[in-house]
Amino acid sequence: MRKQPAKDGVGQLVLQIVFPEGRTSHGTEETQENGPEASSAPPAARSQPERKRKWYSLIDKVYTLSNLQQAWQQVAANGGAPGSDGMTIAKFGATADQRLEQLAADLRAKTYRPQPVRRVFIPKAGGGQRPLGIPSVRDRIVQQALRQILEPLFEAKFSSRSHGFRPEKGCATALSVVDRAVKHGYQWVVDADLQAFFDTVDHRKLIAALNEEIADGSVLNLVTRILKAGVWLPETASVEPTELGTPQGGPLSPLLANVYWHHFDTRMVQAGYGLVRYADDFVLFAKSEDEAVAALTLARQVLEAELGLRLHPEKTRVVSVAHGFEFLGFHYYRDPKTDQLRKEVRPKSVRRFREAIRARTPRLKNQRKPKARRLTPARLAKNQALRRMIADLNRFLRGWHWYFKAVWSPYATPFRNFDGFVRGRVRAAITGRVGPGWWNQRLPNALLRELGLIPSEEWHREYLSGQLAAPARKG
Repeated sequence: MRKQPAKDGVGQLVLQIVFPEGRTSHGTEETQENGPEASSAPPAARSQPERKRKWYSLIDKVYTLSNLQQAWQQVAANGGAPGSDGMTIAKFGATADQRLEQLAADLRAKTYRPQPVRRVFIPKAGGGQRPLGIPSVRDRIVQQALRQILEPLFEAKFSSRSHGFRPEKGCATALSVVDRAVKHGYQWVVDADLQAFFDTVDHRKLIAALNEEIADGSVLNLVTRILKAGVWLPETASVEPTELGTPQGGPLSPLLANVYWHHFDTRMVQAGYGLVRYADDFVLFAKSEDEAVAALTLARQVLEAELGLRLHPEKTRVVSVAHGFEFLGFHYYRDPKTDQLRKEVRPKSVRRFREAIRARTPRLKNQRKPKARRLTPARLAKNQALRRMIADLNRFLRGWHWYFKAVWSPYATPFRNFDGFVRGRVRAAITGRVGPGWWNQRLPNALLRELGLIPSEEWHREYLSGQLAAPARKG
């Protein structure tokens, strides 16, 4: 695998772009702590532009047996449902060695053809349903194998403003940049919302973006086949062609999304705007309303005219930090009474929390409404269904608190209301009763803690004292 100068007519000439002197420096621009900062010094004189170099001979790295085996191990660890062929992880694993050897041979001979993805729908946080495309196990392995080879090549060029689905980055790093921006004088925000990003990706533009780094036609053709594999609709047993979009649900989809977004990242950074992006969710920061309006104008030009995407006309807006905006589950605003910045769990995330708790606290099966005298610590401690419920709640609450721990609240106990809701649901699951009543006195907070239910406030005290470590990740 080597990077060679692009041939005439295939490659792309790259010029060093220098910001004009005197441009306002944005706190969310790359710095020594957040990536490279563009220099205002003039570049050294050159007789001609530097020619961009590309990567050749990649397909043989994709289908090596060791790469496919590594991809299979990742796919198996992730689990998941079967695709349109019905093949499960367990069934594939029973003869994995033979299947991987055949897959390598098919890729080498260029006879591999991806199957249509199986469409399923999952609930959206704001209501409605989101379509997912589930590739077959075999196709997931190929996508993962591609990702393992391509991701390091594109990571070298991605902007530090991009935080979604990248090594060593994530929601926490994106929110950290937002925190610094609102604390350091950025009073205006472009709060953007994109319509159906994964359904509107232009295949031609995406392949062209890949071609900026990759000159291996076999790899580009393989990605094209994956994009155009179609969608199998179980309800009609028919295949719907895919002329636009990249289905969510495959291992390659996040990388392809970041490749597609890179043009937007570059344009906004070159213009000097403070950008923070996580997947298709982004905000732009400015120090004046006029600057924010100009940032939105450029963003609309790049996204709609150049990339063929659509900003939501009603949900995309220019707003002051004081008025408030939402990003990655948090609501940022300035308290009108104290003029202090606040960062709280947004209302939609509160609703999702309550739905998740309700799902984990059903009425215990085959249990009559117990009388008060039967609700003793000894009896409750022996209830296996209750123990499983509390263990499940603790796992959920541990991860949920870790994500939302960095709130800016005027209250010493910012998670008290969340804990109260959880306890109320556990009491309802045990007794079949809700609201005020004797069961609240019979099942006090201390007894629920004795039974093992750990409140978020307890996690939060440990976090504030520096004693709380990150929860263990699956796998």
